[in-house]
Amino acid sequence: MQEGRPAPELLPPRIGHCAALQFLIYRSICSGIRWFPAFRSLFPTHKESTVKRLLACSLSLNLIGVSLLLVGYVGPSVKTSFMPSVEAPVIGAHTRIHPLAMVIGSVTLGEQVFVAPAASVRGDEGQHIHIGNQSNVQDGVVVHGLETFEGDHELPENEVEVDGKKYSVYIGDRVSLAHQSQVHGPAKVGDDTFVGMQALVFQTEIGDHVVIEPGAKLIGVKVASGRYVPALSIIKTQAEADALPKITQDYPYRNLNAGVIRVNIQFAEAPQPVAISR
Repeated sequence: MQEGRPAPELLPPRIGHCAALQFLIYRSICSGIRWFPAFRSLFPTHKESTVKRLLACSLSLNLIGVSLLLVGYVGPSVKTSFMPSVEAPVIGAHTRIHPLAMVIGSVTLGEQVFVAPAASVRGDEGQHIHIGNQSNVQDGVVVHGLETFEGDHELPENEVEVDGKKYSVYIGDRVSLAHQSQVHGPAKVGDDTFVGMQALVFQTEIGDHVVIEPGAKLIGVKVASGRYVPALSIIKTQAEADALPKITQDYPYRNLNAGVIRVNIQFAEAPQPVAISR
């Protein structure tokens, strides 16, 4: 595993807006009890104070629940039959994880990687997940893998091999995982590849310099380097994968990934801003 800074255990919640919303809901219900006859008739006068207390208690519990959802987490996995040793992420230099993202367990993030809000990189089932240098994991992306170990034996069918090492998910260098895309192991994505918005890569190996256009689904295939996958395509057989078109000078998205990488490296290197309180 590469050297890197240790992951923080828990990132602070962002609950100010939720608190304000819960307060407004509470005040609206109380006003309804007081001012609207049809609503007030449901609650006799001698019970109004009890109802308000119950509402306050209920809304407080809801606030606690919502606040827990608004917490990013960067930390270790839990001990299970398929992951008998607890592992924590290793994070490279100049890499930034947004406070609302999650990175868990057996994960290595290279240098200058940006993990955006609501992204989830979970190395708590399949191990190991590798995300290479200058790659980006955008909003709502999920990176996860099937179990690679159970009991006393390895599950090689749920692994990919790169340079003699085995991984649940291997993401190369300068890879863009665009908004809401999913890479689910066993899977490999080669260098300089763009995985478009809401695309799916599952039990699939992708070569270098590939463009997967938005909404495309690839399941159980290998895609050669220098190909593109048209938007909304469903590729489930090797014959379909082999027939994918080659990227030529006329292909309009051939340089798309380079621009996305340039932008996200700057996000990665920027210091984490302080949230604005309202």
